Amino acid sequence: MANVQEDMTSQSSSIRKRRNATADFFIRMVKEKPLGTVGLVIVIVLFLAGIFSEVIAPYGYNEIILSDRLDGPSPAHILGCDNLGRDLLSRIIFGARISMIVALAGSSIATVVGFLVGAISGFFGGKYDMVVQRFVDAWMCFPGLVLYLIVMSILGPGLLQVVVVLGVSMGLGGGSRVTRSAVIMIKEDVYFEAARAIGVPTSRILIRHVLPNVLPIMIIGFSTGLGGFILAEASLSFLGFGIPPPVPSWGGMLSGTGRQYMLQAPWMALWPGLALAVVVYGVNMLGDAVRDLFDPRLRGGLGRYGGVTQEKLQKLAEKKMTEAEKLRQTT
Repeated sequence: MANVQEDMTSQSSSIRKRRNATADFFIRMVKEKPLGTVGLVIVIVLFLAGIFSEVIAPYGYNEIILSDRLDGPSPAHILGCDNLGRDLLSRIIFGARISMIVALAGSSIATVVGFLVGAISGFFGGKYDMVVQRFVDAWMCFPGLVLYLIVMSILGPGLLQVVVVLGVSMGLGGGSRVTRSAVIMIKEDVYFEAARAIGVPTSRILIRHVLPNVLPIMIIGFSTGLGGFILAEASLSFLGFGIPPPVPSWGGMLSGTGRQYMLQAPWMALWPGLALAVVVYGVNMLGDAVRDLFDPRLRGGLGRYGGVTQEKLQKLAEKKMTEAEKLRQTT
């Protein structure tokens, strides 16, 4: 039996050497999460469109051709034109850049703010934790959209303002609460108490012990929050408090002229709305898949060992036991 266990260990070690963690993650996503794979493809297309929008777009996002006003889909304008003769396909492609920037930058700010507030609050505890959490409770009492509108009306519309307001607001809310709960659980571990007992500085404990343990939770929060940032930016732009024209935003394209010419030129509202729905769906599916793949409770009791599934381990154990039984019978 010991030989069987040694063979299983060597087999899993060899597979672990051949496949790194990143490759194993994507292979598992393709095999176990088909909707997450579709979401990953949609997100990659979004990023490519945002990065190479200058090359992909057939026209400039504010290039006006008055002779093509309100023209429907045609070979020259695949998705049609708006009331000023601007190509809708080009504006949607440039709008992908806005959504990409808001999603990545806003979610990054929210992750950092949530870690700083939640980790420090959970680490120190006591009165400091109570004061911080009461402030977080008061912050979360306000409806999100109402809070965004109040702050944006003070700061004024703009890409930087949208990113900062959304990032800080969402980071102070649920992000800090999740991080705080994880830090409180980590504080009960022996290595954490040992580090504090020997006088390790607080900053070093947060970086070397707290951050690596809450990093999977932060990655899950980052991925699952991308869709919320895209929707929040579209909502603000739709109401006129987000990205100011003529910069194309999917929410802004739905508002104003999109509603005004909805019956005369329905493609002006159809394509931006469809792009927004598809991207948010893909981002949410990817976020759910990342959450499931990172959560060890959803992998089964035995878990995974360097890319070796439970079924492979079971088959390997049965094969080795059969070989050992045959060897014992022959001897």
